[in-house]
Amino acid sequence: MKRIVVLAAAAGLGLTGAGAASAQAAAGPSGAPAPSGAGASALRWHACPPDFVKSVAAYDVKYPVSKIVQCAELKVPLDHARPGGTKITLQLTRLPHTGSGPAKGDMVVNPGGPGAGGALFGARFFAESSPALRAAYNVIGFDPRGIGMSVPALSCDPNYTNAPRPDYGTGDRKSVATWLKKAKGYAEACARNDKVGLLKHDKTIDSVHDMESIRKALGNARLDFYGASYGTYLGSSYATVFPKRVGRMVLDGNVGPSDAWYDANLNQDVAFDKNMDYYFGWIAKYDSVYHLGTTQREVRSFFYGLRAKLAKKAVYYTDPDSGAQVAVGPDELTDVIQNAGYRRSQAVWHGFATGLSAYKRGDTATFAGTFGAQTSGGADDNGYMGYNAVQCTDVQWPTSWKKWQRDNERINKRHPFLTWGNAWYNAPCLFWPAKAGKPVDIGRGKDFPRNILQFQSTADAATPYEGALEMHRRLKGSRLVVQDGDRTHCIVHRGSAAVDALFDAYWLKGERPAKDTVHVPQLGDPVPPAQAKAPVAAGGLAAALRHDVIR
Repeated sequence: MKRIVVLAAAAGLGLTGAGAASAQAAAGPSGAPAPSGAGASALRWHACPPDFVKSVAAYDVKYPVSKIVQCAELKVPLDHARPGGTKITLQLTRLPHTGSGPAKGDMVVNPGGPGAGGALFGARFFAESSPALRAAYNVIGFDPRGIGMSVPALSCDPNYTNAPRPDYGTGDRKSVATWLKKAKGYAEACARNDKVGLLKHDKTIDSVHDMESIRKALGNARLDFYGASYGTYLGSSYATVFPKRVGRMVLDGNVGPSDAWYDANLNQDVAFDKNMDYYFGWIAKYDSVYHLGTTQREVRSFFYGLRAKLAKKAVYYTDPDSGAQVAVGPDELTDVIQNAGYRRSQAVWHGFATGLSAYKRGDTATFAGTFGAQTSGGADDNGYMGYNAVQCTDVQWPTSWKKWQRDNERINKRHPFLTWGNAWYNAPCLFWPAKAGKPVDIGRGKDFPRNILQFQSTADAATPYEGALEMHRRLKGSRLVVQDGDRTHCIVHRGSAAVDALFDAYWLKGERPAKDTVHVPQLGDPVPPAQAKAPVAAGGLAAALRHDVIR
């Protein structure tokens, strides 16, 4: 779903190069035998590029994945309707199982987005898995077409996010004119930079066929799959198109199929606003630490007052060591702190509250280090391109700006946190240079697999609970695990022993809950760490969150 700004540096997108093979990286600790019952693999696994391995090493604190990660490339048709035509290349990664003997299978994983790189996610997912799961399964990550190390990897305008960006506004004439022009320019830049016609073939259905190509290349009779966030839409679409090819499938943080994609973003506006108000209440609870107000209303007033001040005058900071300049305007503040609405986490919640507190006490270095973005030099917009390429063409968005304006003004009156920022994030769809198609009618057709397992929290802002219930109704025979009251987007490997036990039982034993829907307790709210009164160094939050990255 919608992007997460502060953690972009940890995503490892846009890496290039093949790297030299080593014996350990090429074979893995157990020789990486073919999965049990699998056919011959058509993939050549080799050492990954050094810069990619360096990114993988961020997760070595949980398991030394940088020592075993392998890479392979898979050519697929640009247009699956013309298999003999132009080919593009998908980047795959493998984390070989650690057990002796054959692996139980190849678990293909996708982190969502759309536009998120999956090659690095495979390593992270493996590191976060239980020892028993690591022993049983190879984990296969892949960068979707156009993304990361896949070729071509398309970027459009690296300067699009230079800070401070124009104020998102509230639907006023000035901000509307500014952002419509900016969004139109971005879409036009994507058209200019697309040299092979990728944007015409970057729908979910194209990735569905790519996943089928991955299954075949792995030599497997069936596809085992874990999908998070948008990955649930991708996985359920695959199950609809290739129902007889589904092995085991877990969908975590479920998209509402009928909301794709215009309504899904409007639903997010409401849900994120509620989660952020809850977060402001949490900050107020610990006023002795953050000093931002003793009630939710006071903290909320501080935040929106700060956003108004930044709209008039952004905060700039130049790092004394590197000379790099960052800025925090209202957009940067909103985009970064939005992460608190994605996950209830000590690192996330305490880090952002500390950043807000730093502004109040005049600590510009910490405030800018927490919320700032670079003012020049550009940034890799590959993921943003990928997000638009899928969402703008999966289904036709409203073509009339009047409808956008009317809908966003209505929602903004009661839920102002995300509404206009989200509108402008999606505005390139008004001008996107590729025609929209028709979405997969998820769950329809014969022979639909009846063994899918879903996970969902009831206060998930990125994929609201109502959408998960619709997905569950469509996926006949599925089981739904619900974490009541939790405000976390995607709940597997997020600290719940009950959730992870159900997840492992499914993969290791093929067991699912007997009931259609089962409920597990929510996790408690985080508590500020003992050292909460110590300021966070400039840039320290991004480093602290590197191991707490949000899907």
